[in-house]
Order: sequence, then C-alpha cells, then structure tokens
Amino acid sequence: NSDTGCRRPLNVLYPVPLPQFDMVHIITWNVGSATPPDDITSLLGLHVGDGNTDMYIIGLQEVNSMINKRLKDVLFTDQWSEVCMERLSPFGYVLVTSQRMQGLLLLIFAKYFHLPFLRGVQTETTRTGLGGYWGNKGGVSARMSVYGHTICFLNCHLPAHMENSDQRMEDFESILQQQQFEGQAATGVLDHDVVFWFGDLNFRIDDLDMQVVKSAIDNNKFPMLWEKDQLNMAKDSETVLEGFQEGPLKFSPTYKFDVGTNTYDTSGKKRKPAWTDRILWRLRATAPALGAGKRGSISGLTSGTKVTQHYYRSHMEYTVSDHKPVSSIFTLQFPYKVDIPLVTIIVEDEWNCVADAIAKFKMAPNFSRSSWDWIGLYKVGFKHHKDYVGYVWAKQEEADFHRQEHEVTFTEEELPKGSGDFILGYYSNNMSTIVGVTEPFQIQLPTSGLDNSSSDSSDFSSEDDSTVVLMKTRSRSPSPRKSKHRSHRSGSPNRSRSGSPAQAKIKELKVTDGSPSSTTKTPTVVSFITYIHYTVYFLKWKYTVSDAILFRNSRLVCPEGLLCLELFY
Repeated sequence: NSDTGCRRPLNVLYPVPLPQFDMVHIITWNVGSATPPDDITSLLGLHVGDGNTDMYIIGLQEVNSMINKRLKDVLFTDQWSEVCMERLSPFGYVLVTSQRMQGLLLLIFAKYFHLPFLRGVQTETTRTGLGGYWGNKGGVSARMSVYGHTICFLNCHLPAHMENSDQRMEDFESILQQQQFEGQAATGVLDHDVVFWFGDLNFRIDDLDMQVVKSAIDNNKFPMLWEKDQLNMAKDSETVLEGFQEGPLKFSPTYKFDVGTNTYDTSGKKRKPAWTDRILWRLRATAPALGAGKRGSISGLTSGTKVTQHYYRSHMEYTVSDHKPVSSIFTLQFPYKVDIPLVTIIVEDEWNCVADAIAKFKMAPNFSRSSWDWIGLYKVGFKHHKDYVGYVWAKQEEADFHRQEHEVTFTEEELPKGSGDFILGYYSNNMSTIVGVTEPFQIQLPTSGLDNSSSDSSDFSSEDDSTVVLMKTRSRSPSPRKSKHRSHRSGSPNRSRSGSPAQAKIKELKVTDGSPSSTTKTPTVVSFITYIHYTVYFLKWKYTVSDAILFRNSRLVCPEGLLCLELFY
C-alpha cells in the first residue's frame, strides 16, 4: 500500500505452538451468602508460580440467591464471577463456561491458548431440595473434551445434619442418574475419563463427642477422626463411591466457624466440627485388578490418563463464611488425542496502520463452519469470549467452499485506540466456543482519525442501570431475517453491542425512562415491578418483593415482544 506507506515485508506470526496441559487447580467454598473478600490471591495460589496452572475450577455453594440479589445476578455478572475474572484475567485465564443453580455456582477458567482444545463443553444442573423441586441443594456440572480426553467437573451441595448421611448418598446417586450429556461419548458423569467431584458434601464425624473432636484437632490427631468420617466409612459400603479417591485430610475440619473468626461454633447449636468441604476424583475404570477388593478395583484408563494430587488444603485466613475454603492442585498426564486446532489463524506480528489489519485462516477438514462464525480481536488479559475489542464475521460465500485459505479484514471502527498486545480468536457458533487463537501481536496505530468511542464488551459485567443486555442464551446466531444485512463488520456505527455477534438470538432488554422517544421501534413495554410480582405469584412464592420498588420508574423494553429473564432455577 504505497499510498499509506505503512506496509512492510510480511513478518508472519503463526498460530500458538501446541501447549503443554497438565495442571488443574480446584477450589470449593460454601460462602454462606457473603460478598467476596477483598483479596483472593492466596486462595487462587497466584503467589506461588503466578499463572503456571492451566485450568481453574471454582465451585461455590450458598452464593446469595435472595430474590433481589438473584435478579441482579441474572441481569449482570454476579460478584463472585466478577472478582474471579478480575483476578485471573491478567494472568491469561479466560472464562470457559459457568453454571448457576440458585446458590450453587461453577466457574471454569483456562489459559487462552488451551481454548481451541477444549471442545464439547456442556453444563447440567440437578435439583434435589424439597424432593427435587428446589435448587438450594443438588449439583451443577460442566463437561468437556480436553485434548481429546473427557473430563467432568461436578459441584454438589448435599443435605445437611449428622443424621442425613444416607440421604446424602441418595441425592448423590440421583444427581449421577439425572445428569446426562449430549453426544456419543461420555453421556453420563461416570462415563468420563476423569471426574472431579467436590463441594459442600456435608458429611460429618460420627460417634465422637464435641470435646474428643476438638481435642484431636488441637493435637493434630486427625487419623482418629478420619475413621469416623461418614464419607470415608461410606466408601467401604456404597457402590456408587467405587473408584473415587481423596487425598489425606491433613487440615482441620472446615465447618463450622463463627463468622469473622477461626473459632469453631460457639452458638447455642454448637455444631461439631466436620470436613464438610471435600474434593475427590475418579478415573474411568477398565477391568478390575486381580485380587482387588472393594476399594481397589481401579487399574487405570484405556486412554492412559494419570492423575496426581500435589496438595489438598484449607485456607484458614478467609473468615467471611462459617466454612473455610478448600483447594487442591492436580497434574493430569495423558497422551494428546487432539493436537491440531479446528481453525488456524495467521496474522502479521504488528499492525501499524489500518491496512495491516488482515487475518488469514484455514479450517480443518472436519470443522463444521457456520455463516455466523466470527473472529474477535481481544486485548491480552480478556475475561471471556464476549470481551472483544472488535470483530469481523468469518463470512462464508459460495466461492469459499473449495478454498483452503480465507481472509478477513478489520476496518478502522473495529480497531482499538492507541497501542497494546492483542490476540485473534475464531468463535464457532455451532460449538459455542473459541476454536482457534493466535499468539499475542502488537497493534500500534496512530491515534488521529480513530473513533473515540469505547468498544470493549463491558456489557457482560456492566452494572449500568440504564441499559441491560441479557447474556444467558443457548445460541448466538442473529435472526435469519437479518442475514441480508450481514457484512464483515458490525453495521453499528457507534460501536454499541447491539450489532455484535453476542446478540445472536438474544433478547435485548433496555431499562429506559419510559418516554416514547427512548426507542425508534414500537416495542412491547412491560412494567418491571408488575413482571416481578406476576412471576412470584405464578410460582406461588410467599415473598414480599420490596426491593423491586427500585425499578418503579423503569420499563423493560423487549424488541421481540418477549421477556426471557431466567430469574429462578
């Protein structure tokens, strides 16, 4: 491009080399409806290694799910997800998926360069409270294929109280039976190559009285408590627990503490300390080993997977809940079954002017492409797949079907102001995940002539009460009737999210002042307060929704005439 003078010999930045995947960090915490503490650095272990972990799995229980709080969490990102993303994203971790069921929350993070090899991501929920009608107890899970090996993460909150050990086992069996995934391989939880089971499992210490338990804790005589731990005892008799392994409990019982202290329960109930918060794992069995007893029937995996636990500990420094968080780090060793991304993106190592903003990509023969796929431009440290600076549609023309290499161009409005390190990611609409990424490259554009409007996808976690975009959808394909107007870039000149790929089949809800001039369409207008009251009435809940008065002067505007809030699970 001699007119701009910015073109130079092509210095191609090829795709990310095949990364090494081996370390998984799992955290479980019953947060007791508390807000997140100011600093979760030690909980995440970021002071040790600072980002060497490949994947973080965070399972929370009793996240505040009161009706006013739950409503806000549906419209915006909940506080716990936000604080985890804020702390992990600077180290290159991206939210892969999340699942919420009332107080149960499961978050899966991975290094961005692993995203193309995390496939078939699905989530499930199972209610077990009130005979299966209420989600205060139950399980939420996420499954995926990691470099070709199937892994399932199951976060559970089982029934409380000493006498309910049998009920806990029944609920666990019910969760395993009900959670079924789509696809030919690993349709049930236990069909996966590796299962990690964790949460507030609520198992208690039988027989021993309070003073004996506390004396054993004070003197670090944990083995005498292990023998009376209900979960350890159940492993000898419950078939459903066959194959599940757990590291030694070398830390003090994590329940129940006076909030704000490290003192065990001094209330009138004086609950006996117990290891309610646990992390276990299971390898898919092949054949029983010769001479193996009930607890020795696992001989390994046909896929050659090996799981090693490196530490298993509690975190006494956190006092916002009556439970202490528990964490564990594992290494997974397995031969890669998948080592080629579905989409390979090639870019120059620097973009110094708009004319440089070109990306080429190739697709694997088995990749099922969609007309609604797109390539996002992400600033290094992005939080999730919607957290892009700009994007272009990976448009598929009839002439493209037989081409091996494709090319897209970012226009000026899709590019960031100033300079920084960025990556490109190819988002597959069919797979609902990023299937190809580049290594970081630099963008150093002249600031003059660039739009001053911001284009980051902050609506995922925005708390702006004037505009709300509901992100919880199953598909991101724009409405078919809009296909005639689709181009390589957004048709939105002001770079708002309304023209973004994240809008695909999404119902956009805007809170306005109710004035006729606030929208150019003639949408269905529904009073927010009325909607809430009718929802509560319909569910026959005996709640007084006093907090909803906050929205008394607002209106929910839905262009499609449909309200799609998933308020209650």
